[in-house]
Amino acid sequence: MRAWHVTRHAEPENALELVEVEDPTAHAGEVLVQVAAVAANFPDVLLSRGQYQVRPELPFIPGIEFAGTVRALGPGVEGFAVGDRVVGGKIGVLSELAVLPAADLHPTPDALDDIAASGLMIAYQTAWFALHRRAALQAGEWLLVHAAAGGVGAATVQLGVAAGAHVIAVVGSDAKAAVARDLGAEHVLVRGVDDIPARVKEITGRHGADVIFDPVGGSAFEASTRSVAFEGRIVVIGFASGEIPTLKTNVALVKNFAVLGLYWALYSQQRPDLVAEAHEQLTHLAASGAIRPLVDEVVPFERAPEAIQKLAGGQTTGRVVIEVAP
Repeated sequence: MRAWHVTRHAEPENALELVEVEDPTAHAGEVLVQVAAVAANFPDVLLSRGQYQVRPELPFIPGIEFAGTVRALGPGVEGFAVGDRVVGGKIGVLSELAVLPAADLHPTPDALDDIAASGLMIAYQTAWFALHRRAALQAGEWLLVHAAAGGVGAATVQLGVAAGAHVIAVVGSDAKAAVARDLGAEHVLVRGVDDIPARVKEITGRHGADVIFDPVGGSAFEASTRSVAFEGRIVVIGFASGEIPTLKTNVALVKNFAVLGLYWALYSQQRPDLVAEAHEQLTHLAASGAIRPLVDEVVPFERAPEAIQKLAGGQTTGRVVIEVAP
């Protein structure tokens, strides 16, 4: 089969090499999947650079989120059959075939084709756990979403709207502002143009944002600490800005807010039952039309480095999907 390898730590366009490798085999408890589509994620950028919290030994196959079809079952696997459409999330799926533990796979919602479904697992699971497990978002609360036109940000806006929250989106340009409004955001602020804390206080009648979703870090986090409401919750997802902020804990003390971390992969490792519950809820929301992954561009398998490099440059709106098997 063909697979993309990270052969050295560098920018994605320089780190990735297309190679021929032996077809993998499903062992006990595993499933062999024909990969149909892989959604590019910012962790793929960090994996290429050697900056992700997990650092596989070189060379390795990147790609962490995909949709495909079951091709073979290892001994002891139940609940799946050859031909089933599945989605999953695990490092090492940017290839024509992939082997995953059965526990890391879930049925593809009937409402989504493989291109859309490839972006369901990581982004929507991250957004779901951030809003519902970590922050306990309630209907009627104010939700502030940074990078709201990106893959995980767009998922968060949709899930916030579905939960009955009042969503304030922060985006990087006027063009992306239109996307956030189409996703359901009631108010849209443009980073570098709007004074985010001042505008949040104005929009909310000085109440502030009850829940803040931050995959950016840096100055976005600093703006969050000035925008958060009394007993508000800031959920830290990542640091796409490249800057890990420092929190002065006295600020959290005097303003009575909480800072919550979310690394979704820990749930898949330690509480797979919660991941399955979240997937069931997301499947219902997809069937109702409340959520649908926002796909910016579909590129062929041979152009995978280009797709991941676009994420590195912050040039994307929604998801860039790599089509492996049309």
